[in-house]
Amino acid sequence: MKIICIGRNYAEHIKELSNERPKDPVVFIKPDSAVLPKEQDFYIPEFSQDIHYEVEVLVKIKKVGKHIDPKFAHKYYDEIGLGIDFTARDLQAELKEKGLPWEKAKGFDGAAVIGKWLPKTDFKDLKNLHFILTKNDEIVQQGDTADMLWSIDELIGYVSTFFTLKKGDVLFTGTPAGVGRVRPNDYLSGSLEGKELLRLKIK
Repeated sequence: MKIICIGRNYAEHIKELSNERPKDPVVFIKPDSAVLPKEQDFYIPEFSQDIHYEVEVLVKIKKVGKHIDPKFAHKYYDEIGLGIDFTARDLQAELKEKGLPWEKAKGFDGAAVIGKWLPKTDFKDLKNLHFILTKNDEIVQQGDTADMLWSIDELIGYVSTFFTLKKGDVLFTGTPAGVGRVRPNDYLSGSLEGKELLRLKIK
């Protein structure tokens, strides 16, 4: 599997990090080793003092596809989930300043949390999915897929122009505003349309 991530897909998140609004989706990859094993706590890595949570709606690809027309993209997935793109923000800022790739800040071990999957048929409208992330039982992020700059199907079409999508690949669709730092003993919980799909402790 490969993990394909989209950056800067929510306008308010772009503003909070003082980034430039892109004309095309910002795409980066996490290795499969970045997936946090199920039921395992997240351990803050020694190389960063500023790990941020970023909650995102996820899509699991179910068959091989290349140059997918967005109007047919719905045929390439049938499961929707929720995940966290952990980011070493201090390291990312340093890399961006030097014009270097982000992989060390985004693809480290445990940096991709993948929660439970649900059939997409459980949802009436994938273009209007509400999701939240709580930290220590307080809401820190909430978003709606209606606010995406590019929809799920548009993202699949765009990404498949560059990468052949294969069964089991996971697409992280971007994070809304409200990202922030995690500290030891924090608890994170993510819900999609009122259904809790992930919970983990920070160590």
